[in-house]
Amino acid sequence: MITFSNAKINIGLSIVSKRTDGYHNLETVFYPIPITDVLEIYNSKNKDKSISLHVFGNNIPGEFSENLIVKAYNLLSKDFNLTPIDVFLSKKIPSGSGLGGGSSNAACMIKSLNSFFNLNLSAKRMEEYATQLGADCPFFIQNKPVFAEGIGELFTPINLSLKGHTLLVIKPKLFISTQEAFSRIQPKKPLYPLLDCIQLPINRWEKYITNDFEKHLFVTYPELQSIKDFLYNSGALYAAMSGSGPSIYGIFNKEDALPDLSAFTEYYRCNL
Repeated sequence: MITFSNAKINIGLSIVSKRTDGYHNLETVFYPIPITDVLEIYNSKNKDKSISLHVFGNNIPGEFSENLIVKAYNLLSKDFNLTPIDVFLSKKIPSGSGLGGGSSNAACMIKSLNSFFNLNLSAKRMEEYATQLGADCPFFIQNKPVFAEGIGELFTPINLSLKGHTLLVIKPKLFISTQEAFSRIQPKKPLYPLLDCIQLPINRWEKYITNDFEKHLFVTYPELQSIKDFLYNSGALYAAMSGSGPSIYGIFNKEDALPDLSAFTEYYRCNL
């Protein structure tokens, strides 16, 4: 079985309050984008190992047992009699980039296992499993634009299409840990309600839709501000950091000439 695990961008991201469990409540829009990993699942001849994971392309840091694909398999195996499998992952979405690659892999794995083993899980049930793996994971089950609240698992469907636009994503050589990203955040409600602002023309988003992490991370890492400025100066209708970074994206009219990106080491271009 071959499936495709896509990335996402955050359009707006406000940290609105800190919870008693140590997590933060947020408000954001998740939007799926066609930058994809490829996930393949086959029955394994090695009956002594429940899951074997083979990764190609971009490196995934961390131990085997901590990989979200492995965690997804182990989570479902607690409730279902899953036979041993071989998993092959062709990794294009960069890790630790703010594009949700690991979360997407986890959700894609849940959906793939559901089909591969005929588990007959509903979308709601798969979202419940995905929530146990990470805050961003449930979004990728239905993979449609949503306004997200809570820790990122409470969804309101929205009517938003960026079809007819081109997306540029620039990934600088930086790693920003979750701890660092949240260390200087002061939770507060956004000045302008995101659900209202997302209905405005894209070229008006700059004034009303913001990412709370940009304020302090752009001071610590001036390169991020420079990339955002570059995208706007190159004609982007809207540019922002995705998640807690470090990737910066720009949304362009499809018919407009795109800038020369040769000065950047890692970047992605896709039609929406």
